[in-house]
Amino acid sequence: MALTKETVVAKAEVLQSNSIQVRTDTIIKEDGTEISRSINRTVVSPYTMVDGSWVETDLSKVDAKVKAIAEAAWTDDVKTAYKAHAEANTFIA
Repeated sequence: MALTKETVVAKAEVLQSNSIQVRTDTIIKEDGTEISRSINRTVVSPYTMVDGSWVETDLSKVDAKVKAIAEAAWTDDVKTAYKAHAEANTFIA
């Protein structure tokens, strides 16, 4: 009986806020047959607020597919709009 564990990005979508919602599936297989799957969702935003200052997200720490989406979607105008939206709605990502 061989157990294997695989983690895959199952879905990535750009939200209205210009953050990217990422669904990651962790799949456990026994002899090649899936016996378990767990789902985790995270959100990657263009910036985060650290000690009162905006810090650009380090894309080197995300999956290559998610990085490619972020690089295509997060133009300078989008990043500026993201900060303005966050500040206007008093949420800090």
